[in-house]
Amino acid sequence: MKKYLIIFLVSSFSSTVFAQDDIYPAKEDKGLLFIINGKIHVGNGQVIENGSIKIENGKIVQVGQNIPVPADNVKVINAQGEEVYPGLILPVTDVGLKEIALSVRGSNDYEELGDLNPNIRSIVAYNTDSKIINTLKANGILLAGITPQGGDISGSSSVVQFDAWNWEDAAYKMDVGIHLNMPSFIVRPRRFAALAGAQPPTDPTKESLEKIERLKSFFRQAKAYLQESTHKEINLKFEAVRGLFDKKQKLFVHGDQVKQMLIAIDFAKEFGFDVVIVGGSESFMIADLLRQNNIAVILQEEHSLPAMEDDDVDQPYKTPARLQQAGVLFALNDSHEESRYRNLMFNAGTAAAYGLTKEQALEAITLNSAKILGIDDRTGSIEPGKDANIVISKGDILDMRTSIITHAFIQGRETSLDNKQTQLYQRYLYKYGLK
Repeated sequence: MKKYLIIFLVSSFSSTVFAQDDIYPAKEDKGLLFIINGKIHVGNGQVIENGSIKIENGKIVQVGQNIPVPADNVKVINAQGEEVYPGLILPVTDVGLKEIALSVRGSNDYEELGDLNPNIRSIVAYNTDSKIINTLKANGILLAGITPQGGDISGSSSVVQFDAWNWEDAAYKMDVGIHLNMPSFIVRPRRFAALAGAQPPTDPTKESLEKIERLKSFFRQAKAYLQESTHKEINLKFEAVRGLFDKKQKLFVHGDQVKQMLIAIDFAKEFGFDVVIVGGSESFMIADLLRQNNIAVILQEEHSLPAMEDDDVDQPYKTPARLQQAGVLFALNDSHEESRYRNLMFNAGTAAAYGLTKEQALEAITLNSAKILGIDDRTGSIEPGKDANIVISKGDILDMRTSIITHAFIQGRETSLDNKQTQLYQRYLYKYGLK
């Protein structure tokens, strides 16, 4: 009896946490679709006034002005007075891996035990029924880099699109890169650490350098293993980093400090890896060096205090413009837990107020992200040959006051903008007779 009661409670809880309410992936849309009369922000800096987009079988065929529209058997969306954008991309996130942080462990699958886990693949744990996904779509975010956490090497990230029944459908590009967490050279006090009995390291620099040497030793061994023509035994961890050595994957190094980024450059030089810095709050200090070494940067959280006491209080807002000026390929991200990453476009709006043009800020959350993730041949801008990942807004998508998304298309499918929050809003309008 107890056994069946437990099964019932678990299944009931699971359906409560994961189930979507009347929100389904869109059916494949064959045929022609036209978006006309809109102000098209291409995503590469170009803006087309009163422009049109011709879409066929989910692909962008033509972009420009005065594109002829056939009289019959086509779907036409008139975007008169509206702004048309490429679908926004959240480059590094735990969406679909973490639902209710800390509170409900059963809803989370973002971290594995152990320090070296390059063989962990985030894509197979991705939950397409996450309630967070639809709130992101309603804000114009259509793709994301799903990323594991924890340990020294967390595993591989994959890009997903937000209109899918399961992870196989969602996969846009699998195993894009391996994520490495650079040890910190600064000891910052942690809340409740003393109560938990945690002891601060006696020499953080020494301990960090020792950990870095262990990481280098791992990659050196992996390189030697991969150079062998045959193996008596298969090493899954070494096999998992093969893509780093043959340039099919990138090494995403998580770190904010200059010392951490200098070591990341050293990794790129020693092993020949394509390196991307994730975090990079101090990247403005070595922007020219990053450009010289072709190191891309994903700025994690722009709406934050400066990293150092001597920094300008608005330095996080100015860093994107500094990287742009130096010619560094960079993207913006939103890793804020409480808002659950839906302020990505407003981070870009802040960057536009502190030195970037609006089109440069848009590029930092569309085409630049696509370039870093290796999907710019398919998405990131509204150009012929690419997937029709498109967002239409009543106003400026970077402006919190006017950004109201009216349509979103993923690979040409018009996807629902409904979500749990809008459903609750309608529910209580009805309850109190306001609908």
